[in-house]
Amino acid sequence: MSGHFAFLLHPLDVSDVARKFPFLERHVPGHWLEAVMPYAPPIYTSHITGIRSPHNTAEGHFISVPLTPRLMLGLPEKVVLRKLIAAGRMAERLGARILGLGAFTAVVGNAGRDLADALDIAVTTGNSYTAATGVEALGLAADAMGIRLEEAEAAVVGATGSVGRVSAMLLARRVRNLTLVGRDPQKLEALAEELLRETGVAARISTDLHASLVRADVAITVSSAIDAIVHPEDLKPGAVVCDIARPRDVSRLVAEKRDDVLVIEGGIVEVPGDVDFHFNFGLPERMCLACMAETMMLALEERYEDYTLGRDYSLEKVEETIALARKHGFRVAGLRSFERALSEEEVARIRANAMRRKAALAAAAGS
Repeated sequence: MSGHFAFLLHPLDVSDVARKFPFLERHVPGHWLEAVMPYAPPIYTSHITGIRSPHNTAEGHFISVPLTPRLMLGLPEKVVLRKLIAAGRMAERLGARILGLGAFTAVVGNAGRDLADALDIAVTTGNSYTAATGVEALGLAADAMGIRLEEAEAAVVGATGSVGRVSAMLLARRVRNLTLVGRDPQKLEALAEELLRETGVAARISTDLHASLVRADVAITVSSAIDAIVHPEDLKPGAVVCDIARPRDVSRLVAEKRDDVLVIEGGIVEVPGDVDFHFNFGLPERMCLACMAETMMLALEERYEDYTLGRDYSLEKVEETIALARKHGFRVAGLRSFERALSEEEVARIRANAMRRKAALAAAAGS
């Protein structure tokens, strides 16, 4: 018996609607489209086929909630939750046994708990595997740039969020110098105390994003910001940034203006089998986001239970998703930056540019 799941998508920007309805982009102004989105029902998007591990097969469905991040944060939460419940009911009618939450659908309603209480099928945010793959990708990128994590200055931006907290816990196992960056000093202090108890790392805390990033050799960004918060002037030469956030935390201007830093996408995973999503969500064939992969692996395992919910899930759950991924054949899909794969030659160029800029800055400081 194969596994059966559904996954909720939503447009990160009004322009994303064109992926499903190209004619709208040509005929309806973006601000008009966003204005009517709150009145639109959930949209069946596609049937996902071909997922096959050594142990089982799975099929699923993409269901779109027609709300941008700006609307999800701006509308009353009960209105947004009703939209998510309607989408969850569609998943139930389709026969799905577990529902995964993508991007801001995983934030609303107590990080998935309220939606899980309202539905008869299991729910997961996918945040356990998202955190695991983000830290793994950061390690791969640091190796490629010649950075030893145990000696690096590390930062987690959005550290007090659900993914940020676990990312910090995982990263603290590999670094000695860690800064937790967020907006709430009390929450940052509580997380720093937890890290000290659990890992022995005495993390610094900061509410100053720029000051924290300009000294960081490696960073994970996983805020819930609507717009980019990391800009070219925020990064030191040779820095590695793993951007897990959707929408992205790192501005595209970084790629255009800083050829001496490495920005990678976190949480990009290769799916086992000959998967066909029957929908273009911006990744190459057979690749998906880690939150999607967590939903798929639970369906392959036929673990139809509420899984990663709320903001304080355990490291044991994260480690379990790593084991399930290994069992079923999911793996981190190399290094990608702004929606394209990076070659070894490109990374080598970035590394060489960083060394030249560091030398130039050192010479200027000594003159």
